[in-house]
Amino acid sequence: MLKQGLSSAEAKKRQAQYGKNEITPQQNTSFFVKILHIICEPMFLLLIAAAVIYFVLGEPRDGAVMLIFVVGIITIDIVQEWKTDKTLAALKDLSAPHITVIRDGKEVSIASSDLVPGDCMLLCEGVKIPADGSILSCSDFCVDESSLTGEAEGVWKTPRGDSGEDYWKKDAVYAGTLVLQGSATVLVTQTGARTEYGKIGTHVAQAPDIPTPLQKQTASLVKMSAWVAAILFALVGIITYFNLSGPAQDRAVQSILAGITLAMAMIPEEFPVIMTVFLSMGAWRLAKKQSLVRRLPSVETLGAVSVLCVDKTGTITKNEMTVQQVWAPDGDDRNLCETMGLGCEKETYDPMEHAMLQYCEQIGITKEHLFFGRLIHEYAFTNELKMMGHVWEHDGEILIAAKGSAEQILEICTLNDAQKQQISDKIHAFSAEGLRVIAVAKTVLRGEEEIPKTIRDCRLDFCGLIGLEDPPRESVARDIAVCKKAGIRVVMITGDNGLTAASIARKIGMDHCDKIITGDLLDQMSDEQLREAVKTASIFSRVIPEHKMRIVKAFRENGEIVAMTGDGVNDAPALKYADIGIAMGKRGSEVSREAAHLILMDDNFSTIVDTVKDGRRIYDNIRKAVGYVFTIHIPIALSSLIAPLMGIDPANLLLLPLHVVLLELVIDPTCSIVLERQPAERDVMDRPPRNAKEKLLSLKSFSKSIIQGLVLFAASFGLYAGMLAQTGDALAARSMGLGVIMLGNLFLVQVNSSNTEYVYRSMGRLKGDKVMWIANIGTIVLLGVVLYTPLCGYLKLMPLRIAELLVTVAVSAAAVLWYELVKVYHHKKRGKA
Repeated sequence: MLKQGLSSAEAKKRQAQYGKNEITPQQNTSFFVKILHIICEPMFLLLIAAAVIYFVLGEPRDGAVMLIFVVGIITIDIVQEWKTDKTLAALKDLSAPHITVIRDGKEVSIASSDLVPGDCMLLCEGVKIPADGSILSCSDFCVDESSLTGEAEGVWKTPRGDSGEDYWKKDAVYAGTLVLQGSATVLVTQTGARTEYGKIGTHVAQAPDIPTPLQKQTASLVKMSAWVAAILFALVGIITYFNLSGPAQDRAVQSILAGITLAMAMIPEEFPVIMTVFLSMGAWRLAKKQSLVRRLPSVETLGAVSVLCVDKTGTITKNEMTVQQVWAPDGDDRNLCETMGLGCEKETYDPMEHAMLQYCEQIGITKEHLFFGRLIHEYAFTNELKMMGHVWEHDGEILIAAKGSAEQILEICTLNDAQKQQISDKIHAFSAEGLRVIAVAKTVLRGEEEIPKTIRDCRLDFCGLIGLEDPPRESVARDIAVCKKAGIRVVMITGDNGLTAASIARKIGMDHCDKIITGDLLDQMSDEQLREAVKTASIFSRVIPEHKMRIVKAFRENGEIVAMTGDGVNDAPALKYADIGIAMGKRGSEVSREAAHLILMDDNFSTIVDTVKDGRRIYDNIRKAVGYVFTIHIPIALSSLIAPLMGIDPANLLLLPLHVVLLELVIDPTCSIVLERQPAERDVMDRPPRNAKEKLLSLKSFSKSIIQGLVLFAASFGLYAGMLAQTGDALAARSMGLGVIMLGNLFLVQVNSSNTEYVYRSMGRLKGDKVMWIANIGTIVLLGVVLYTPLCGYLKLMPLRIAELLVTVAVSAAAVLWYELVKVYHHKKRGKA
């Protein structure tokens, strides 16, 4: 039964009995509560207040139309909230911790929350153990139980039946602890709150969410706009009151209505929508490209990355190790390879050991021959030792077979100076060819009593060197070139030999390949010296995970925005400290994935570069959307402010509350759908990273928004005022002015969809996007509906004659498309015309 594991049906039955493997059940906010939260937004409260005032004024038809529009806008926001929730839930499911179990006789990966008592889980290095269990079998299995016991030292585990007398058993594992080394097969005994961890930590407080700089800037902009709206609300209300004649009660109501119209126009309630939608949809698009964002705010940081610290093996290279050369000083290659095989794990998960055992098979040394003997003792591999060994009773002999870093193996071998020089020359030759060099040594003992306690106590005979190759991915050289153009510095961090790393770096076109800092050299440097050294060094070799933290810290203290890859247990602190920690999805440990901001599902360097590009696109589009909101609100706000100051009768104003609501029906989808879908600018990876401290709206972009908004206001209000003065027909004047704003909105999106490309080119790039066509055509249809259907009368508008309509279209186009001339000027200035 244990070999087959549970059946799917039995697992489902047990989950119904024991519940999910969660210490505390997930608490989801009711969607009804979210709807109430949307309705209570200041903008919607103002809209509802305006509708009520219409009813008070004895105009129930206007009040009803107002409420219909309000329901329409709220519906758009609710649908957007639902889509965002759905997206975030999908992202959460993708990033949920998983564990490998045996179900229906097969190894499958399931969410840790779906574990049930009786499951057979397979644990390996780096996994955070999700449930209590009994160890069925294990190999070099060491667990960090400090989260439960407070003892920092790792605990070496044994198979079931050798538990000892302590409360914390040697043949058991516990939820919340961490696998430091080795592998094990474990039978799950307790899940959820019934685990030892669950009994201790049922109530773990969630850390509060700290707003990001972008969120703080957005909140500041909304707050500033709200204060301005409140002041102008009072000002317009007072002026309107004194401009009117008639009963004081009617004047007061009309004044409040005019003030509400202005307040509605001034509050940019789209800002929170922009932030939520752009970041969540951006994260979802990245997930579809093999980059899983675990923390939404990190999406905004991606565009500012200036240094990429990447591991060589598996990220820059294919992680497809093959043995290319073997060298034995005595010419006995078979003895060298047999010793190499005996130094490997029988059930290995290391790609380098897979390559070694495969090579043994190719030359006729089978696994059956290698592992038929008795394994007496193991010297486990650690980052500090950089070597490992096995003590075997093999072919009637007791022998020690060891392999590892050439530098470390040579220290425990008996060699004279001439032999050391010969080996050193060969290591240099292998490394210069880009081969990873592993040294192999052995010794034969007379009895088990001679087995040394540690591998450093051994005195071995040198057998030879193994040269393994892990070629670079085909696309890496191109990606490095893209990074150079984008002003992003790529730094290689590896546990391999510096010459090997430098050879790979030259092949892929990295700069400063000759500047190599080894782990030993790094240990001798002060923090100040390291800060200076990282300005030019691009390769860090023989580095252990503890060094990565110092490297990242040095770059950050130099003002760089650092993205760093990692996959091991000890990489977690450095991943957390980096601006963007990137964990490997395929070969990364669960702990590194939990600590990271981003999980790379395919462990591919190209995906990192694509992710940075998408991060720049997302940030660019957020800036475009925020600039658009400012621009489109200027003509609405100024029309609501200037008309009362000019003494125009409240009934003849360009924009009544009804029309502000109508415009919001256009603005909301434009912000949350159209601008979010804009593709990356063609030069997005041809410019240096943005300054992470720069404002969301720079002086330049803010000035652009104000100028565009003022021109659109002048066009719409000027046409309205001129028509009103010429004909005295407020309805026709209002229709033309409103038409200019609605059509101007359409042109504005197309003009601002790219900062560099002309309208016809940016539209051409999206000609196949159905959503864009729906949004654009929808705006035109909406204008037609409000002007040429019975709704026209309800909205206090008038159908426009052909000549008037053509004038409206021409004025709206001229009010926005003038910015294309600015692009022409910039193109000529850059010599691109």
